Amino acid sequence: MNAQNGRWWREGAFYQVYVPSFQDGDADGFGDLRGVERRLDHIAALGVTAVWLSPIYASPLLDFGYDVSGHTEVGTVFGDLATFDRVVRGAHDRGLRVVLDYVPQHTSSEHPWFRDALSSRDSTHRDWYLWHDPKPDGSPPNNWASAFGGPAWTFHEPTGQYYYHAHLPEQPSLNWRNPAVREAMFEVMRFWLDRGVDGFRVDAVWRLIKDARLRDNPMMDDGGESFEIGGAGAHTTVRQIQKYTADQPELPGLLAQMHTVIDEYDDRMLMGELHLKLERVAALGTRGLDIAMNFSLIDAPWNGLDLAKLIQRYYAALPPGSHPNWVLSNHDRSRLGSRIGTERVPGALALLLTLKGTPTLYYGDELGLPDAPVDAGRARDCAELRAPGLGLGRDPQRMPMPWEATPSHAGFTPDDVEPWLPIPAWAGQFSVESQELDPRSLLSRVRELLKLRRELAALRQGGITVLSADPDHLAYLRGDGENSLVVAVNLSDRDQTVAFPGSRSTLWSSHSTVGERDRLPGAVTLAPFEARLLR
Repeated sequence: MNAQNGRWWREGAFYQVYVPSFQDGDADGFGDLRGVERRLDHIAALGVTAVWLSPIYASPLLDFGYDVSGHTEVGTVFGDLATFDRVVRGAHDRGLRVVLDYVPQHTSSEHPWFRDALSSRDSTHRDWYLWHDPKPDGSPPNNWASAFGGPAWTFHEPTGQYYYHAHLPEQPSLNWRNPAVREAMFEVMRFWLDRGVDGFRVDAVWRLIKDARLRDNPMMDDGGESFEIGGAGAHTTVRQIQKYTADQPELPGLLAQMHTVIDEYDDRMLMGELHLKLERVAALGTRGLDIAMNFSLIDAPWNGLDLAKLIQRYYAALPPGSHPNWVLSNHDRSRLGSRIGTERVPGALALLLTLKGTPTLYYGDELGLPDAPVDAGRARDCAELRAPGLGLGRDPQRMPMPWEATPSHAGFTPDDVEPWLPIPAWAGQFSVESQELDPRSLLSRVRELLKLRRELAALRQGGITVLSADPDHLAYLRGDGENSLVVAVNLSDRDQTVAFPGSRSTLWSSHSTVGERDRLPGAVTLAPFEARLLR
């Protein structure tokens, strides 16, 4: 990779679009590619580098696109290939890269490969999935559990064997030990790369390969060291240590093979979803992934001491050549405002956008959206439908994006069309329209921060050193010498004074306007929940 290649993903910021909830473009109440195309100007105006699209493939939508029935088809509910091509061109015309969700761990049970696999034990695609005979008593081959509850094995009576599914029974897992599976899935990558996609976010990559001996997973109460489940823990009833169904020894080699496809093209990248121990996530960033996604901030206690320890632990774990990444929200986890309080969101986003590494914003983060309650009768997420009443559903963090300050559907879909998930009456006060022209709004602050990232080398490339931390505040240095910056975040509801050697001028604040920024002699007093950047 030459000096120019990779700079866009190393120095930029990613914006995750959960397509079903972003913008309805054809008045059916469900987000689609035409809606994404309509809102590209909003994404570009934020100042991010890349837009990451959730799956838009052909799918029965039991897991809303993560159950793929046609890898090289656009699902009719999302649009068609011509619309996809327009989205890619429109993004590129605005200086945006396009990253597509790639789902290699499983297919839909409606996929032609799996339909053929069901036909007989001798079918062409039988060994493309994981099949095994029952135990003598007829029970599943082992104790492996599905992330959505229940056993991970489903019996197929006509052929007398069980097939494995890490998620829904309708999402059979692929057998990545089979070279034919690898080559077929690599051809899927080439199909989309040839259409101009700039890279992939690889879904469930830590589960890509399983133990060949099918050994039982130990239970959480059996002792031993548990995997950090991270984001997956928010929608699972599994109490197993994923010793034999995640992060197997063959995984780095498979990732390296996957990256050889990326290497056939100029300036493309792979970003992988990993819910493993932080040190393992850091290590896999040099083993076939350009970005190993780091979800540790999502579950971190929101106080300065714990945040400082986490930051230092992560950077210490990164091997040479591994690129850092930070995530605060996604489609699997409760939204930031609901986890830590809406008053803390500006400081949290300042943290995300100024830490060393590539940040990933989730759609609506820039508006400060909280979760939106969803009554049981309106639930759509398979995690809630499989285990109702346990609070595992992910619908609340997938509320449709409020674009307008109107009480009816907030501009996501026409007033006379019911959106696929409910939009609360209060959504309009968070809308793009209500924040667009307000210089004090969170949307304006996020745009300012992303502009500073583009302009200041210290934020894109500089090192990081924690300067000061206690339960109520965190301060760190970005860069070195005259061009260095200090980031200070008040995590409490009281004023906090933080001292620094020398004097520094305020470059950005989550609270003040440009005209109120002043020069500070050696210390700064932060208002409750305020974040500042000081030059």
